[in-house]
Order: sequence, then C-alpha cells, then structure tokens
Amino acid sequence: MQNLTISVIQSDLVWEDIDANLKAFTEKIEALGSTDLIVLPETFSTSFSMNSEYLAEPMDGKTMRWMAKIANAKNTVVAGSAILKEGGQIFNRFIWMRPDGTYEKYDKRHLFRMGNEHSHFTAGTKRLIVELKGWKICPQICYDLRFPVWSRNKKQEYDLLLYVANWPEIRIGAWEKLLHARAIENQCYLAAVNRIGTDGLGVNCIGNSIIINPKGDLIWKAADQKEETKTAELSFRDLSDFRKKFPVGMDADEFELNELLPVKITHNSS
Repeated sequence: MQNLTISVIQSDLVWEDIDANLKAFTEKIEALGSTDLIVLPETFSTSFSMNSEYLAEPMDGKTMRWMAKIANAKNTVVAGSAILKEGGQIFNRFIWMRPDGTYEKYDKRHLFRMGNEHSHFTAGTKRLIVELKGWKICPQICYDLRFPVWSRNKKQEYDLLLYVANWPEIRIGAWEKLLHARAIENQCYLAAVNRIGTDGLGVNCIGNSIIINPKGDLIWKAADQKEETKTAELSFRDLSDFRKKFPVGMDADEFELNELLPVKITHNSS
C-alpha cells in the first residue's frame, strides 16, 4: 500500500464572506507542492455562523464550484465543510471533492446545541468512509469529536480519521485530549484542522491543528494563533505493523449503532 500525503491548512476566516475566504484559500493552496489531500477547516467559506438561511449555498453553488476547480487544478482531493442546502434542508456538510469533479458528502451528526446549531441545521444520520490510494478515511466535524461511539473503528473500517473544526480557545484542552484519545482507541492516524482568529460573535479560536499517529504520538501540531500549512506523509506500513503487533481490536466490545432520525429544520424561502 502506498503512503498518503496530506496537507492541512490552519487559517483565519472572514466572517460570513464567501468571496474573501475562497480568495484567501486559493492563495494558500496555490503555494502548496504536490499532495494527495488538502483539508480545510469547518465552514471554511463563511466561518461558523448560524445565519444559515442567508449563507446556505446550493450544491452547484460558488463554494462547490471553487472546490471542483481547485481539486482539478492541483490534481488532488480537497476536503472541508461548508453551509450547503439540498432538498429544502440546510446542512453543515463535509465535502470530499475529487479532481474529476465527483464528490462525497457527510452531514455533521452532532450539532452544537450550546451554540444553537441544532435550530439552524439538519443533523446527518450516516457516517462516511472514503478511499484514497487504498487508504480508508473517515471524516467528522468539530462537535462529533465528543462522541466516541460515532467514530469507533469496528473491524478496522478506516485508517485515517479526519476532523475539521471551529473549536474555541476556551475548550482547547478538551480538543487536544479527545483527539489523542480518538487516535489511540481507533488505532488510526488522525488529522484535525481548526481555524484561528475571532469570529463575528467574539468567539476566539487559536488553532492547535494536529496530526497524530496510531499510537497516539504527536507527528505535528500547529502554533497557536498562526496561519500555518503542514504537509505530512503517513506510512501505511507503520500503521499495518502496529495493528499486527498490538491487535487490541480483537478484545473490543461488540455493539450496534442505531441510526437516529434527524431533526429536520424547515426553512422558509420568504
């Protein structure tokens, strides 16, 4: 199996300004060398706003077209979440955009009720596992991190766990501890990208984007409050060897995850 090269972009976001954010990420991505996967923060084109009816774009809108254009130009997968609408519902939706313009989507399962996200978005019901160069990859979004059952790697379903986030500075200690725990308990690589800067509601994020190996050891962590891009090569041999030498999954508890019906928010067009 080939190694996987991943690039994460820790960046400030301009509040509710799609054009400004896409322009900034275009410049950052153009400066990148060759890579298999580029990962952007949660709601990278708008910041984490609850003004969802105003900001939500259709699936053929500006952000999706931009992702397709960038993926094609760089011949790489571009991934991150955006405020998108489909079928009369609005989602905090992770997009996995391939160079040929095809994509996969994952809708954030756990909506952050303390920020009233559950009143402005529809929750997802299904996990997503995608494949790239033979690697199986499971993307999740921010608050999903607090719910380990949702990410449990039963029977080694995936090799890399991705988190995209707008995680605030006030809870950054939990961010780091939970990320290490998810990598260790799932015996997988983990890459998480968080934004920096203060949003339109005065919530400050300091980043701490991170890449962790399957043993829970730190590969890289971004500096606080600094825009930073990191490209790292992940070794499939190291992952496979560790899983063979330390097969904790053989003793894991069996369980079934029941998919819950989503709470659907109706948005008026008026």
